[in-house]
Amino acid sequence: MSLLTVGAIYFIIWWTVLFIVLPLGHRSQQDEGDVALGTVESAPERFHLFRVVVLTTIISLVIHAGYYLLSTWMGVGVADLPNILPAFD
Repeated sequence: MSLLTVGAIYFIIWWTVLFIVLPLGHRSQQDEGDVALGTVESAPERFHLFRVVVLTTIISLVIHAGYYLLSTWMGVGVADLPNILPAFD
């Protein structure tokens, strides 16, 4: 697997995980009871960009390492997915 492929797969995993991590710990202005003039009530009270980026990076590294182990060392690929579940005949 080339370095470009590894990077592209990590990039896709990172962006997917980002949208999962964004709502974690979200406290809106309405929840805090302090709505700033000119904003909607659902706007975040405080947005922790550094925490979101670090958490996304850590989770993505774990997922990507699992994918890399399965695909490179164990030889499991996309073509093997139908064979993972047992056949119920």
